[in-house]
Amino acid sequence: MKKKTDTASITQQNKRTAIADRTEQVGAVIIGGRFQGLGAVRNLARHGVPIYLLNRGLCIGRFSRYTKRFAKCPDIEQENVFFEFLIELAKKERLEGWLIYPNDDETVRFLAQHKEQLEKYYRVTTPSWDITKYTYDKSLTYELAIKCGIEIPKTFYPRTVKEIEQLEINFPAIIKPPIKEPFYSRTKKKAVRANNREELVKEYEKATRVVEGMQFVIQELIPGGSSSLFSVGSVSRDGKLLAKVVAKRPRQHPMDFGHASTYAETVDIPELEDSALKILGAMGYYGLSEVEFMRDPRDGRHKLLEINARLWGWHTLAIKAGVDLPYLSYLDALGEKVSQDNFEKGVKWIRLTTDIPTVLIEVLNGRMKITDYLSSLKGKKEFAVLSMSDPLPFIAELIALPYTWKKRGFW
Repeated sequence: MKKKTDTASITQQNKRTAIADRTEQVGAVIIGGRFQGLGAVRNLARHGVPIYLLNRGLCIGRFSRYTKRFAKCPDIEQENVFFEFLIELAKKERLEGWLIYPNDDETVRFLAQHKEQLEKYYRVTTPSWDITKYTYDKSLTYELAIKCGIEIPKTFYPRTVKEIEQLEINFPAIIKPPIKEPFYSRTKKKAVRANNREELVKEYEKATRVVEGMQFVIQELIPGGSSSLFSVGSVSRDGKLLAKVVAKRPRQHPMDFGHASTYAETVDIPELEDSALKILGAMGYYGLSEVEFMRDPRDGRHKLLEINARLWGWHTLAIKAGVDLPYLSYLDALGEKVSQDNFEKGVKWIRLTTDIPTVLIEVLNGRMKITDYLSSLKGKKEFAVLSMSDPLPFIAELIALPYTWKKRGFW
């Protein structure tokens, strides 16, 4: 019996060695060095994956002990220049065959639309545009959700003020663009609230002046605020969630329509996993994604908000909860078998530089008690940037706070 055990152990060790041999020379290009990109840099580098970090300017990821190679890249708005930059980088730095990861929606779109040409040099982890468009354009997301039998907030697509005046809609409502840019960069808002029809018309007219020709989405606002926000983060392929984590996101900044989560905690809600799998499978999606939902307290049902086809802000929570999503996605992209069906519940994720100001505002406005905040910090937790073994990014983030808050808000 002992001989069989030893043989099995040797076989397993040989298998691990074989995997390491096949992947040790394959690195990862991370586009975007803010906190979510930093999380991927740290995670992959700890597994021995060579990293090349790209950012259009200075970023906190540049200061990580794990960032051995860094380059400033052109702005994604200069698509031709950015494309040529990536090709030349692959040739000059011998990055052929490396995986490439996006960290924002516009880079997702760019990689999806140029996937065929770029894959002559890189392994592009983003699916092609015929798939990714369903995550990029919310009107397509909602259309697919309805076909899949997944509930969404009550949604309208008016083209004129007259149509808005005739909408059968309950207030408050929100106006938001079907795609993030250029509305967000021009307004620093993801959505605009309207408490009555007069405000709805006024805000709609303002929005259409900001981005002419865009058909904005109008939705009834689900009550409950950020306390009702949930997400499923996963690596998926062939209609299966190969690895996943479910989290509630009770704090974000701003608290009404947040730029990003400031606090998240893993929870067990199997029905969200089922809904995420259903819509990802329907679009033929593969790789990393975050599917966002909001629980409607009026009927207790979770309604789909959006899908992020990339690394998302709180993804390192999954790692702390036992699901190594960035590295699992890396192995999956290289053709390795990936399967992890469980995760630890009750694990917290906190981005201190945005969570503390958010909490202070909530406490001062009487919407949160200090005791509730302190209670939320108990237990196993992961900090977005703060790390005793890699302290410089957090120091850099603190130094850059005045600039960051002025430019982006608590982002």
